[in-house]
Amino acid sequence: MFKNYNMNQLVLPLDLEIRLQENDIAFAVHHLVESFEPFTRTTGCPAYHPRMMMKIILCAYTQSVFSGRKIEGLLQDSLRMMWLAQGNEPSYRTINRFRVHPAVTPILKQAFVTFRCHLVEMGEIKEEAIFIDGTKLEANANRYTFVWRKSVERYSASLVEKSNLLYEELVAQEILPEIERESPDELTIPELEHIGDVLEERIASINQEIEASSDTQERKRLRSERKQPHLFRKKFAEFVERKRKYAVQKETFDGRNSYSKTDTDATFMRMKEDHMQNGQLKPGYNVQIATEGQYTLAYDVYPNPTDARTFIPFLDEVASYLTLPEHIVADAGYGSQENYQEILMRRGRIPLVPYTMFQKEKTRKWRDHPFNLAN
Repeated sequence: MFKNYNMNQLVLPLDLEIRLQENDIAFAVHHLVESFEPFTRTTGCPAYHPRMMMKIILCAYTQSVFSGRKIEGLLQDSLRMMWLAQGNEPSYRTINRFRVHPAVTPILKQAFVTFRCHLVEMGEIKEEAIFIDGTKLEANANRYTFVWRKSVERYSASLVEKSNLLYEELVAQEILPEIERESPDELTIPELEHIGDVLEERIASINQEIEASSDTQERKRLRSERKQPHLFRKKFAEFVERKRKYAVQKETFDGRNSYSKTDTDATFMRMKEDHMQNGQLKPGYNVQIATEGQYTLAYDVYPNPTDARTFIPFLDEVASYLTLPEHIVADAGYGSQENYQEILMRRGRIPLVPYTMFQKEKTRKWRDHPFNLAN
């Protein structure tokens, strides 16, 4: 004997809420988003409600679903997603446009604040300490499109030297009149362009002389004379192009030592996953996360490969929307004098951050080693 199963019988639609368990993750997402400040929109076509969009995205993330197309599929298959969407079925394009909208970033920050307040009220976490750690994520960029700062600086210095020598040679040969320079050490881009224009005028003048002359030998001599300014003009045009390229590259570095051509925000760094065991540098990001009671309370992404140099900017980011607790805990990768002073002097907190050699100095082998300078 089997339970009744009849696909031809009409079943009235019921509220999907009663089909969910009392502790379903959908209820937590619902209460969290409902506590946000509402969006306001007064123009354009009526859009999907931003609270509904935020709920379905956060709920999909809790199920490890991040693709816009897969989230669209869940809206037709998952009971909790159907309940949160209340019959709405936004397309994957709408979902992707929503989550990359600039207005979503402050909403996510507010979500972390609200989430932390709920955790404190429920007694899940205590406001005594915050734990900071980071990891490196490989960027979606070509591994062999690197640009190195040292190489750019070396090539740029070589370009300055070559352009200065060529300019001095032209002035000495009286091919080019001496120009007023902003700096005696380096020719600027406008000065290089001016030199190219002067050489262009020289070439045009020789062309006019060739057209005006009917003497074969004279025309041959003028054409021979035109070769040198023409060659120099091409060189200075190349100098201008390279100098502009190096200027853009130096600006793109922004304090970093490398970047990827296909993702200029990514920096080449060593990853934890090194399958070839050769220490290959890959384009990536340094993701910093602040946790308490195994709950993520804040995060940020940096192009800097070292944790010690991201510590202070990350604390500034966390303090912009959360109150820092009394204790700040991190591993030895964050231990530096600058970071200790930042926590103790400026923020008035207690750092629980060991320095790099802390664990090694505690071992008996290190203390009893006769060749250590400290011994």
